[in-house]
Formats: sequence, structure tokens, C-alpha cells
Amino acid sequence: MRIAVIGAKGLPPRQGGIEHYCAEVFPKIVEQGHSVDLFAQSSYTGSTWGEKYAFRGVNVKVIPSPGINGIDTFMTSALAALYSTRKSYDVIHFHALGPGLFCLLPRLVTRSKIVLTCHGLDWKRAKWGNFSSGVIRLGEKTAVQFAHEIVVVSADLQRYFKKTYERPTVFISNAPASYLASDLDFSFVRGLGLQTHQYAVFLGRLVPEKCPHLLIQAFKALQAKNLKLVLVGGNGGGDQYTASLYQLAANNPNIIFTGELQGTKLSEVVRGARLFVLPSNLEGSPLALLEAMREGIPVVASDIEPHRELLHPDRGLLFKRGDCESLRQNLDWALNHEGEMQRMAQKSQRHTALHHSWSRVAAETLQVYQSLCGDPVPAIYSEPCRSSARGYSR
Repeated sequence: MRIAVIGAKGLPPRQGGIEHYCAEVFPKIVEQGHSVDLFAQSSYTGSTWGEKYAFRGVNVKVIPSPGINGIDTFMTSALAALYSTRKSYDVIHFHALGPGLFCLLPRLVTRSKIVLTCHGLDWKRAKWGNFSSGVIRLGEKTAVQFAHEIVVVSADLQRYFKKTYERPTVFISNAPASYLASDLDFSFVRGLGLQTHQYAVFLGRLVPEKCPHLLIQAFKALQAKNLKLVLVGGNGGGDQYTASLYQLAANNPNIIFTGELQGTKLSEVVRGARLFVLPSNLEGSPLALLEAMREGIPVVASDIEPHRELLHPDRGLLFKRGDCESLRQNLDWALNHEGEMQRMAQKSQRHTALHHSWSRVAAETLQVYQSLCGDPVPAIYSEPCRSSARGYSR
């Protein structure tokens, strides 16, 4: 099959869950003998317009983008959708609701099967104003009407589409990204003034919906001895929000901002943590949480539904969403019950290994393609996808 991918910023991945998702899934689909073209943003890849290169077998095609946050993805998705109509693709796979706005064009003028993966309800994110949120919501409605299949990354999203649109979807769970081997002596961690297992780590973009401000407030109220807080992530919520975080943490030497980390440095910081904390108000399927679970790091997270799916009943602690005191109490309990936290972490590690692998994600994605295209599904892909219904079309 010939497959086009629209909506990812580019490869190799840097910060961004969709990019890491594509970096794991599509090379595995290429290994099965299929061709994948992924349309990328020139501002993300640092490449020239029209440049083509390979990433682990995936053909990356660079589309011009102005480097303006909030505009790049819409512009490149529109151009990529237009370009895709000139090729004989079997499947055109859109990622995220915003790019879904442009699935109408190839649906009307090609015979390609249109798939959209919803990684989260992006129109709820605080960084978007009313106009941008409305456009993203329009992309959601367009995908519901014109995509042959919608894939979701959590059962919560599957319930949302069923309740809101009576639209069946395919649920394919995410998997943790692959961490590199890291320094056994934890030299980078020590260079930050940290000691292993004596800090809690937050990993994610510094945006309001991930609530790093709530974590800082709870940590300050905790007043724990021999524990520091490390926030790993780039400026995703704008300079004003990031500045407010630094101001909130001012004059507290136990709160450390590392900025965005990759490779061995990221692996080392996560593996050296005593706790992994994710206080988000909004997630699709949190890759960072899955990564911590796979590494066997004890977890404290907000009780939003995607977190409950991964951690319930006893694979981590859940605190009341948005409640600073609830978070403080759970952090305090975790610090005073290290043995029980370790047992939870071991259970979450086993659960992740059993239920969340990229090979399975790639296999189930390919099964969706083959089902739509009328191809027989090989035995290695015979396990049915988790869907409320199959064969939806308009």
C-alpha cells in the first residue's frame, strides 16, 4: 500500500507527542513492505522547501511553513492535502483534529481511504483563542463526516465521539517512546545539583493544561526535606505563562527547570527520579506517563479519565484534578510509603509491557488500512481492533 501522513510536524521527532508517535509507528509499517510519505514542516525540520529525505524508511517530504506558531500546521496540512490528490495513495492518514479540516479535499477528489487519528481534543487547550478553537472544532466535525475511519488513543475519546456524534471509532492505545541507554553514574543529574531518587520529575510542555503551576504550588506547600522538583519541558504555553512559572518558583533552590531534554539526558533524568508527577487537566493518551510506567518510576497523577485508564486500580496514585491540597497530600503519602509506591510501579511496569507496545500499535493501524482497502488481514494482524463498530463510511 501507498500511505500519506499529514499533520505531524516532521521527523526525526523533537518535542511533540504526534511526532514521536509517527517515528515509532510508520517505520514499522514500512518494514512490512508498504510505502509511507510523511509531509513535514520546513520550520520544524530546518530543511529547504521541497527537500526529500528518508527517516528509517519513511519518505519525508518538506512543505513550506512560515515558522509561526498556530499557523504552520494548518498551512502545511492544507498544502499536503492538496499535494496528496496528485498521487495515487491507498490511504491518507491525518493526525490531530486541526489537520482533519482538510480531509474533505482528498475524500471528494480521490479514491484514497481517509483515516484520522485523534490524539486529544485540541480545541480545549488553553493556548488557543476562540477563533483557533473554533477552527479545530470544525476540523473535528469535518473528520466525523468525511473520514472513512477515526482512530482514537483512549477509551475516553471513543466514548466522546460516540456520545457527541454517534460516530464509531477504533481505539488503538499508545505506547511509550523508546529511551536511550543512559549514564549509570548519572553524571548529568549530578551536574544539575541532584541526587538520584531524591527528586520528583515533571515531563511535558510548559502549558496551562498540564498544570505545572499546580505542581509547584503543591511542592512548596509540601516543604519536604531531601526532595527536589525537576520540571523538564520547553516553552509551549507562551512567554507570559513560562515567566509566571519562574516567578512562582523564585527563591526556591529546590525547584529546577531544565528546559527541553532529549536523548541520554532525558533518559537519565527520568530514570533517576523518585517520583513522576503529571498533574494535567487535559490529555489524550499521555506518552510521558507511559514512559515513566515502563521505566518502573512510581507515579502520582491527576484523576482525569486517561490517567485512570492507565493507573487504576493500583498502578499509581491519583489526586483530585486541579486540587492543590489533594496533590500535596498524595505527594506526602508517596514519600512516606516508598515500599507501596515501588509495588505499584512494578505493577505498572508489567502492565505497560503487556498492553502497550509500538509493534502492536503499528499492527492494529495496518489492520485498519487493510480493512478499508479490502485487503486480507495476515494472521499476525488478526487480533481485532477495539472499536464500537466497524466499516463506517459515508
